[in-house]
Amino acid sequence: MMFRVLSVRFGIVALALLVGGCAGQATHELLGNSATQAPASAIAGRHEIFVATTRAKASNPKEVYAGERSPSVTFARVGMTVPAIHKTGAIERRKKGQRVDPAKYFTADSITTFNSAPAFSNALRADIAAKGGRALVFVHGYNTAFDSAVYRLTQIAHDAGYSGTPVLFSWASGGRISDYVYDTNSATAARDALEETLRLVAKSGAKRVDVIAHSMGNWVTVEAFRQLAITDDRDLGGKLGDVVLASPDIDVDVFKSQMRRYGKPNKPFFLFLSGDDRALELARFIAGNKPRLGGYNDAADIASLGVTVVDLTKVSAGDRLHHSKFADNPALITLLGDKLREDDDLDTDENEVGNRIGSLAGGITQTITSAAEIVITTPFEVLNVVIGGAN
Repeated sequence: MMFRVLSVRFGIVALALLVGGCAGQATHELLGNSATQAPASAIAGRHEIFVATTRAKASNPKEVYAGERSPSVTFARVGMTVPAIHKTGAIERRKKGQRVDPAKYFTADSITTFNSAPAFSNALRADIAAKGGRALVFVHGYNTAFDSAVYRLTQIAHDAGYSGTPVLFSWASGGRISDYVYDTNSATAARDALEETLRLVAKSGAKRVDVIAHSMGNWVTVEAFRQLAITDDRDLGGKLGDVVLASPDIDVDVFKSQMRRYGKPNKPFFLFLSGDDRALELARFIAGNKPRLGGYNDAADIASLGVTVVDLTKVSAGDRLHHSKFADNPALITLLGDKLREDDDLDTDENEVGNRIGSLAGGITQTITSAAEIVITTPFEVLNVVIGGAN
């Protein structure tokens, strides 16, 4: 029996080491010495990524920010380009030693730092005003270096066709598989900073603030929402829009406690989970076999809290851990970043949820070529949606 337990543990750890956790890339350098000149036809798009971070500055200036924690929040803006060869759902990025080439890779071509929150807010306000008054805050997960977080938000904004202002909240993940406990503590330490960042975005001219959190980023996100509720400002003065909880690495009982304090959401909380999420299987093992929210098999239990649960177990993934389906199938992000946000005054009544589910099924169909099924559990009903078809 002991041998069996040890074998299982070794297998899980070996899997994690093999596939590299949530991010795992060859280089953490966001900036390069020089870039190959690329014609305009080789660039698919440009995105300004606003950044609020609890990371310390990196000793290597090309990395910009490191995995160590800072006692204060710092602010920046990164100019990113996406190559025309980009494939939806992918992140084309250079490896260590490769030359910066905007025609081949996601490329950071500028970075601006701000010496104060008011200076950052002024720049943010101008961008939000120019882009229709909407902002999207993205909170990354475990084992994610700063460059990977910037690339992921750029990919989401680009593939979703998001027309608002993308804001990255980057907490001090160590960016290593062995840093799970360190990352958990870093996420916890960042909850006040995320709360203030959400308030700052709302006060910087945003008419609506949508939020996407991934993996362990959900822990700090839901904690920040809980704190907003405690201060009687749970919906950011009416500006909080859709909240996407993608593959949440949160203990199920802890999430229930957080949501009981927060209360049933006024605007949709969408939970994307998957029963084949291998990263969350590892997290469950580390957590003493306690179920993680992103792999929980009782959707009705979570829907009773006012959350719409989207089960993507039978949907194919682009990563071997099956942990990033929300971005690997970017029609999901398109749904939440475009189709579902056409009306600032959308309610969560049954008819509106039904309309959104129809958009969800239609959007996923665009990127899935074989038949699959998603199960959507709302606070009102359970739907089995068959999508796609054989070619």
